[in-house]
Amino acid sequence: MKTIKKIAIANRGEVACRIHRTCHELGIKTVLLHSEPDTETLAYRMCDETALIGGAASADSYLNMDHVIAAALKHQADAIHPGFGFLSENAEFAQKVADAGMIFIGPTPETIMSFGDKKTAKELCQKAGVPTIPGYKGEDSDIDKLVSECEKIGYPVIVKATAGGGGRGMRVIHHHKEAHEQINLAKSEALKAFGNPSVFLEKYLHQAKHIEVQIFGDHKGNIHVLGERECSVQRKHQKIIEETPSTSLNTEQRTLVHGYAKKIAELANYLNAGTVEFLFQEDQFYFLEVNTRLQVEHPVTEEVFGVDLVKAQILTAQKTDLNWPAAFQPKGASIELRLYAEDPYKNGAPSIGQVGKLIFPQGQGRRYEYGIEARDRVTPYYDSMVAKIISTQDTREEAIADLLDLLDHLEIFGFYTNKPLLAQILRHPDYMANTVTTQFFENNFNLGLTPSLDAETQKVVADHLTKTLDIFYPIDSYFTHTTTSQKTPSTSAHNSSSMWSSQKNISATSGATLIPNSPWTNQWKESALYQGTPLVRLNLQNVNSMRVEDKMWWSYGSDTYSFSLRTKTSQAGGAQSGKIHSPMPGTLFKVLCQVGDKIKEGDTLVVLEAMKMEHSIKAAASGKITAVHFKQGDILQADDLILEME
Repeated sequence: MKTIKKIAIANRGEVACRIHRTCHELGIKTVLLHSEPDTETLAYRMCDETALIGGAASADSYLNMDHVIAAALKHQADAIHPGFGFLSENAEFAQKVADAGMIFIGPTPETIMSFGDKKTAKELCQKAGVPTIPGYKGEDSDIDKLVSECEKIGYPVIVKATAGGGGRGMRVIHHHKEAHEQINLAKSEALKAFGNPSVFLEKYLHQAKHIEVQIFGDHKGNIHVLGERECSVQRKHQKIIEETPSTSLNTEQRTLVHGYAKKIAELANYLNAGTVEFLFQEDQFYFLEVNTRLQVEHPVTEEVFGVDLVKAQILTAQKTDLNWPAAFQPKGASIELRLYAEDPYKNGAPSIGQVGKLIFPQGQGRRYEYGIEARDRVTPYYDSMVAKIISTQDTREEAIADLLDLLDHLEIFGFYTNKPLLAQILRHPDYMANTVTTQFFENNFNLGLTPSLDAETQKVVADHLTKTLDIFYPIDSYFTHTTTSQKTPSTSAHNSSSMWSSQKNISATSGATLIPNSPWTNQWKESALYQGTPLVRLNLQNVNSMRVEDKMWWSYGSDTYSFSLRTKTSQAGGAQSGKIHSPMPGTLFKVLCQVGDKIKEGDTLVVLEAMKMEHSIKAAASGKITAVHFKQGDILQADDLILEME
């Protein structure tokens, strides 16, 4: 096998940056294969070379195998690293890479085919004696057939995309009345995310914990087990918090599940990185799936076991020895938080916008993975995860405490994130005690969050911030930035708010921060407006603010607020007085009604697509459609009026 000198990174965001850093440490050049919107990203600036592979739609760029391979060949790459998601678990793509004379950094096409198809994977595991979840995995995917099988399995049932993962193409069906809609939505999501609409059915285990085991097969045929991760905090089957080790398992259970994972890997002569996932309920493990790729949550394993999994992937791909010990000794506890671009006060609706401020607080054991900087733009085209926050300490309790302190000092302006949601989850007594199951989020946070400051207090702050714009500190006091023409590689793996030393600051119209003991802070405290208002409840030294485009953003504790500088009021989506507004930016995927239609309460009116997920908007009451203002395929902004009812 030839030595790899240049790797094409067929991915985006934080994982593209993560791969580049390891390549840089190994002296390997990188070429980023990117879509049109992803020129304003950290990965674009970091990588040694860049190649445009298509437009914003994933099908035109990151999922277009021919474009990806052609660009890699044009830039004379020796190998392609697919990261996670997109084409990372596509056996056809892995084979095409090999046929083009390049190395696919991951498992073999045969292994991906065996385990990437969840139905085939389940059959292999049954042969190995590993317990599996009851369900239907037949070839007949006719909608009526699938509904019939749901009845046989018994509700609740979960429908899953045959190819892929990450919560895409997964829907829980609680009643036969919703079976047709949920199956169709799962098929549609699977087709868009993975290019394959095939689905299968399983009995839904609603009191289970999600336990996964990290495996790695080296080029000599050795299977390494690098502990387990617990990922039970999930929303719509998408993980939010992951940790290792799992405190849910005793020594006997840990040995058992590690043995199951190793047995499955040996059965397939597994090569490179992979994860074997299980559901754990009533002291019984059930095989869930094998992810034949690098996992989003791999950093917690790296921190506890002291390895670089991306480096191991590259070395194994070129048949270089890893020199790993026969058995690993974990050290400490590590927890990862996924930071999503979403509005926690609108039940997780996607949030987009320009990044005005992004500062990650430093501390012992803290690690950050991110793909954006100040001045970049969060777009609606891809997954909503913008960063990963990891804390590794001696104990789980110390890691939780450190993450809570970190979130209180993490500053992000320009778009909403789930930062306050993460803080509330970490403080929840069930999470502290680790008694959570995969239903934890649905049972406790399904209705979204309520801001900690009431509307009256928010309005007072908005009024005062508007009146004092002229004495704000300049935006340059927050961050520095370089132009996209500067390709200086990062020498720091984590932690800085910018990965470059700036050559020249870029000015902006205005921005602000409430600096402790500043003249403005004291002026506010002494003002008549402050006296006798709800502001007396605030510690003003902990309030930060910044103008980003036409909005003022400000934070207090882990909460973030914004208001329009034109109206000084926040916009709100939803159905009010018969008017149905878009709750988020995105594409109008389906319009299921027209003027004159009579609608019943609960009917689905339209389906939006945003950040790789489909969102149904249902009628809050019965009525008649009187106006439809947008058509299928239109791009919507948050709060756009979609239709009206009487």
